Amino acid sequence: MDMIKIAVLGIAGILTALFVKEWKTQFSVLISMATCMLIFFCIVTRMESMADVFSELTSYLSIRESYLQILLKIVGISYVADFAANICKDAGYSAIAGQIELSGKITVLAVSTPIVLALLRTVTEYLQ
Repeated sequence: MDMIKIAVLGIAGILTALFVKEWKTQFSVLISMATCMLIFFCIVTRMESMADVFSELTSYLSIRESYLQILLKIVGISYVADFAANICKDAGYSAIAGQIELSGKITVLAVSTPIVLALLRTVTEYLQ
């Protein structure tokens, strides 16, 4: 049901932006950005419920909770970077979008280092 609301919100935003674009181009870009932000906030509420599911999974699995927190951070960073980059591309600022995407990738790499190090330690223990 939520997906239908998001789809309707997106289509309504696009139709409104297209309608306004004939008179004021700059307002159509603002409408597009506002629609994207509304959809993003709808998604964020859904991500909060996913965090609860992940914390419940940690009780069933023998995985450190810190690793799942890192994975959630990686997912959040990826979504935020992609969202911001798409907004910039939509506004016609693809160079800034590229820098946001690069920053997101580097941030994911930096945040994921503890998991990579733990994986390498596990592999070296099995090889010895």
